[in-house]
This record gives sequence, structure tokens and C-alpha cells, in this order.
Amino acid sequence: MNEAMVVAQKENQTIIADFEQGRAPGAFHHADHVRVAFAYASEFAPLESMTRFSAALQRFALSKGKPQLYHQTITWAYLLLIQGRIARTGARPSWEEFSQANSDLLTWKGGILERYYSPAILDSPLARQTFLFPDRGL
Repeated sequence: MNEAMVVAQKENQTIIADFEQGRAPGAFHHADHVRVAFAYASEFAPLESMTRFSAALQRFALSKGKPQLYHQTITWAYLLLIQGRIARTGARPSWEEFSQANSDLLTWKGGILERYYSPAILDSPLARQTFLFPDRGL
């Protein structure tokens, strides 16, 4: 592992440790969520990243008094998109490389999930509680 990869790995591990202690980067807007999800996807196998990030995000929302904001379908859909794009690179990209090459994931309003999900699905209580497969664009 080269020096840049070691630095990126330490950065990811710090972000994960901070997040699991209830500290989030920035104002924790959409792009900040994607940054944290990228750290989990970079450091753990898919199922572990989904389990750990989901649990940490739920705890974070609860600690802020907003547990109703957690959304299982959105969380898992973004993690799956991030993991797939990391895998396609054939390497371990830094956050800077990844975010530059995948800027479409950083847009919230009118973002990528609208390509795959109808508002009826994403706005449903069921989609908040459990992962639902996309209903469009397949």
C-alpha cells in the first residue's frame, strides 16, 4: 500500500470512529452523508458497511432528536451505488478522486435516486423502514 493509500485509509478510519461517536463532518448535509458512506464502503465489505453505517446513522439521528429522518432505502441505495463505483475503478480511490469522478452522487435535489425511484416509493413509510428495490430505470 502506497503512502497516499495509507493516508486515505487513516482519514476514512477517523471519519468512521468520529461518526460512531456521534460526530459528523461539516453541517452534515447530503454531500457529508455521502462522504461518511464512502468511508464505510472503502473500509468494510458490503454487508458490514451497510450494517455499521445504518446503525451509526440511526444512532446519530436519534442523538439529534430526529430519528424519523433515517431512511433505510436511501441509505442502502447510496451505499450500493458507492460500493459499485468503487469496485468498477479496480483500485482504492481517495475521497477526492471518487467525489470528482462521481459528482452525480453529491447532488441531493434532482439527484441520482430519482432515476431509479418514483416519489411514491421514496416517500413511503415502508421505504424508511426497509430497503425497497427501485421501481424505475431498471
